[in-house]
Amino acid sequence: MDVLPLIVATLAISLIVNLFFKYLHISSVLGYIFTGFILSLILDFAHINHIQLAHIAEFGIVFLMFTIGLEFSLQHLKSMKKEVFVYGSLQVIITSAFFAYLSYYFFSIDLKSSLIIGTALSLSSTAIVLKTLNENNDIHRPYGRNATGILIFQDLAVIPILLMITLFTNENIAIEDLLIQTIYSAIFVFITIFIIGKVILTRFFSYVVNTKSDEMFISSILLIVLSASLFAHVFGFSYSLGAFLAGMLIAETKYKYKIEADLIPFRDLLLGLFFITVGLQINIAIIQEHYIVILLLTSSILLFKAILIFIILRIFTFTKRATKVALTLAQVGEFSFAVFALAQQNSLIENNIYQILVSVIIASLIFTSLAIRHVRSFTNFFLPTSSEKIPNPILSTALHDHVVVCGYSLLGQNIVKELKQKNILYVAIEHDQHHAEVGIKNGDVVFFGNAYAKNLLESVYIKNAQSVIIAIENDEQVRLICESIKALNDEIHIIVKITHEVQANDLKELHVNDFINENVVLSKQLVQKATSCVIK
Repeated sequence: MDVLPLIVATLAISLIVNLFFKYLHISSVLGYIFTGFILSLILDFAHINHIQLAHIAEFGIVFLMFTIGLEFSLQHLKSMKKEVFVYGSLQVIITSAFFAYLSYYFFSIDLKSSLIIGTALSLSSTAIVLKTLNENNDIHRPYGRNATGILIFQDLAVIPILLMITLFTNENIAIEDLLIQTIYSAIFVFITIFIIGKVILTRFFSYVVNTKSDEMFISSILLIVLSASLFAHVFGFSYSLGAFLAGMLIAETKYKYKIEADLIPFRDLLLGLFFITVGLQINIAIIQEHYIVILLLTSSILLFKAILIFIILRIFTFTKRATKVALTLAQVGEFSFAVFALAQQNSLIENNIYQILVSVIIASLIFTSLAIRHVRSFTNFFLPTSSEKIPNPILSTALHDHVVVCGYSLLGQNIVKELKQKNILYVAIEHDQHHAEVGIKNGDVVFFGNAYAKNLLESVYIKNAQSVIIAIENDEQVRLICESIKALNDEIHIIVKITHEVQANDLKELHVNDFINENVVLSKQLVQKATSCVIK
């Protein structure tokens, strides 16, 4: 089949499917997978080379990992040592051992195949998880950092997994020589990329920017990403690891934000291609023949993997955070396609087992693309914030005529700062664990919990307060907070930050009449600044 009709068909089907899915509020990830499935039915990709397909599609993950690297400078990564090397290593080792044990003893699969299956199933989906964390602005939340750290270690773990397949295929290779060669290669790759980054990158980008050519700037970014990926791959590492290292180095430069903005279209386009290739690998005949086995295996893997990750994380952190990370990383990752395909080509896994495992991976990815967006809502519903034990301040005496600030995000922090500068007595309430911890470390009086909880409001002496400032984005939570406050102190003065007039009309029913519309205030200030500036 000619390439151009294939491209046109792919774009047309993808656009129609994703427009329909967007209308139904379904993730575009699922839309791309469904596009690939439709293409496989129309164009008959039954004899497609899955390894070549995986290599082409991996460049979507390459650009994703590069943009993730832009978010994690060297200093940032140093602060994540625990997430990467402690959480990550424990997750990969324990999960691999568990699934290898099940494969060997319960399914009577030989030991070599069981070890490959166990390690492959320990991997999670970098593409889906990081894409969703980015879209939800969760990547810098505590659970997002934990999940990202584990994914980085999983990316490193691909190297020994591929080495293991090489050893199992050719038993004449000395394992000691192979390990020494890998360690030397790793040191050489890391040092070379970092030296080039430190010495050359800033000067290189400065020269390119001075040309004032957007085409040259984008070309230079693509050159750096692909060169770093290729360099890492030549020495036996994944393309995406090289891209991640390149992104980390560029994060140290002043061009980070411009690069990130310019690269997003390439990243999203290639990520779409990756998910289309996932859909292409759906084998209807295998699903029809083994659908019960596939469903049971998928649900069992998701359940057991989530439980194992939860147990590991719970040792080090709170129940709620451990639950979020466990639900986020429960699926089987895209690198497992390449691992299973390579093992099957080298006769380490039987073809029928390979086909079932590929179907299980796809099923877990489809489930994750539907469920991962609701991880925070799910955990907030089943694990109320009060279950997390953060020591709240102890108020030695009853407060009077103080200001209660509901919300300690960036806006709430600035409000508290202003109150402190004016020597006004205050108490802040914050439901997000990370923000509450920041406030406590800063020495601010911050209570951790839901501001609509009446027992918490009583703890901050709401009946004695002179006023309440509500600096929270969620309309529903704002209303609940107002209802709880009014039930305890109907006369108190409540000031609410709103984003639209509909919210104000809704709150007026509760006799809350003091609003600050951020859009109105901001527009007035912008116009005032624009009309008062002197043009020379």
